[in-house]
Amino acid sequence: MGAAGAALDGGRRRRARSVRADGVAGRSARGGVRGGRRRRRALGVRVVVGDGRVKATHPHRRRDRARGALVGLAVVLGLLLVQFFRVQVVRSSEYMLRSEENRLRQVPLPAPRGTIFDRNGHIIADNVPGYAVYVLPAPLDSIRHTLERLQPTLSLSDARVAFLMSRVQRHRPLLVDLDAPIEAVAFLQEHRGDFPGVYIEMQPKRRYHEGRAVSHVVGYLSEITAEELESERFQGYEPGQLVGRTGIERQYEELLQGRQGVRNLEVDASGRVVDQDFQGRVTNPAVPGEDLRLNLDLELQAWIDHIFPDSARGAVVALDPSDGGILALYSAPTYDPNDFVGGIDADTWAALNGDPRKPLLNRTVMGRYAPASTWKVATAGIALDLGVVTPEEHMPIPCTGGMWHNGLYRRCWKPEGHGSLDLAGAIAHSCNVYFYQLGLRIGLDNMLRRATDLGFNRECGVDLPQELPGRFPADRQFWVDVFGYEPLEGEVLSLALGQGPNDQTPLKMAQFYVALARDGSAPAPRLRAGGDPGHAWRLDLSRGAIEALREGLRQVTAPGGTAYYSTALEYWEVIGKTGTGQNPQDPDRPHAWFAGMAGPRGGEPEIVVVALVEFGESGSAAAAPLVAKAADFYLRRKHGIPVDTIQTLAEHIRAGRPAPWARERPTPGEEPGLRGRPTETRPARPVGGGR
Repeated sequence: MGAAGAALDGGRRRRARSVRADGVAGRSARGGVRGGRRRRRALGVRVVVGDGRVKATHPHRRRDRARGALVGLAVVLGLLLVQFFRVQVVRSSEYMLRSEENRLRQVPLPAPRGTIFDRNGHIIADNVPGYAVYVLPAPLDSIRHTLERLQPTLSLSDARVAFLMSRVQRHRPLLVDLDAPIEAVAFLQEHRGDFPGVYIEMQPKRRYHEGRAVSHVVGYLSEITAEELESERFQGYEPGQLVGRTGIERQYEELLQGRQGVRNLEVDASGRVVDQDFQGRVTNPAVPGEDLRLNLDLELQAWIDHIFPDSARGAVVALDPSDGGILALYSAPTYDPNDFVGGIDADTWAALNGDPRKPLLNRTVMGRYAPASTWKVATAGIALDLGVVTPEEHMPIPCTGGMWHNGLYRRCWKPEGHGSLDLAGAIAHSCNVYFYQLGLRIGLDNMLRRATDLGFNRECGVDLPQELPGRFPADRQFWVDVFGYEPLEGEVLSLALGQGPNDQTPLKMAQFYVALARDGSAPAPRLRAGGDPGHAWRLDLSRGAIEALREGLRQVTAPGGTAYYSTALEYWEVIGKTGTGQNPQDPDRPHAWFAGMAGPRGGEPEIVVVALVEFGESGSAAAAPLVAKAADFYLRRKHGIPVDTIQTLAEHIRAGRPAPWARERPTPGEEPGLRGRPTETRPARPVGGGR
């Protein structure tokens, strides 16, 4: 193509550019492009997109987006730093505690109860290692599942599982078994992975030496009740904690209990204990309870249990007249407090409560019986105090087997009568006719007033729970309130003989005889050694009057007395009074009493013993031998003389052993006072543990 063609082609290109430029300019003028013409450089050339917009990859656009992203990132990082500072610095302690709580579980660390010793240092109650099984806090379904898995291992019944589920608390471990068998413990430790949340705590377990002999004295433990947890006395106690239920364990609960500690256990997400040896970190150590020493003589207590008739019911109390210390406090039938350790099973508990002999009843302080002729000494003491009789005086009416009063014939226990007696003779022969007349001389109102002054309708003040007061009318209103009639003067006849509305505990009668063994005063009986004996009980009798009463007691056990053969001992003098008490349950089988004191011949009494045998019928045959044998056992040990199981004169005669010390021996076939249960002669066994 020539110059003309080239010129033509160039012109066309110029016109095309002009047309495009005009079109763009026109669109711009019509508002088609915002912000004017946009340009783009590509390979060093400024390029404008056909629609007038700059592409997203344009450098200006990328810088704007990067700048915004950096600002957003800085804000987020700043917020994170602020929150990190808040968590790690400002509230670090709070979150650390929450973390610890999520992986740690608190379980109680039981405190060992104090050891109980007798007067000679023998152990009555102490502790041995035991194992308790707990389930740590978890959802209810999880706890139920764990308990169901534990059923065959711990022999849990469905009823027990239901009971345990009712005891679940949100933040407290659940005590499943207080005393798990060692075989079950070994199985749980070996298969701990199968029992999430189960924890085994080695804790002290109570042990009672001579358990049956001391059951009513020492008592037993059981789990604290919901009602007790709400009471003021048990503030600070935890569910599942053991408390004293009866006896010394109850009386001195605060002293013996100690203070529980706390152990922290580490658990994983499933609630399994991480510590392989079931141990944890002790954050609050347990404080053991205080030890307690008693006046009780454990060997004497065991000896009384040994000689008491196996099938009989009754009580024996022995006191030290020098200070009122309780040497023995025995009630039969007994039970074994070791059965309550770890929780008593339902069958044993039902058997104890359903037994008509009432083995859980402490007859020494809760059994009230008509004191019978043992009370005649109190009648004589009141008469001497009032001055209505002298020791040498005889009653106007001699005993011929009975006497008339207000149209009624009042009988004596001896149909042929006793004849005319002085005070000591009347006590020795227990003559009803003499004491009928003595009661009339005293008068009903004086009898009520003086017996009340002496405390025969009050407690002794012994340091044991649940002691019952004696039952004796304080005034005439008693008959109106109880029987619905005004009493006649003749009511004093029954009271003078220890019958009628006159019921006393064996301990109350022992306290009265302590006053006779002393100067007329008797401190409150005490089990705890070294404690304050409390208010002294006074008879307000002269030494001469007390000696007159003692002379009557002495004649009871002297040759010719009703209790001579059953109480005569080789080394000691025993004096006392028999009694045959009314028995409303079986009038033909009265209760047998003997209350007495013993010591070296010619010396002061060193022990007072009272024995009651329910349905025993004869005080001289059933109760007196128990008193004599208990006194002999105690005094022989006290004075360093070997103990002999053949003790009383009656036992020597039965065994065919010579008794050169006896002041009187019966002719063959005429052995008074020898009937009754033969005494076993197996040797005494050692008791208790050394300190």
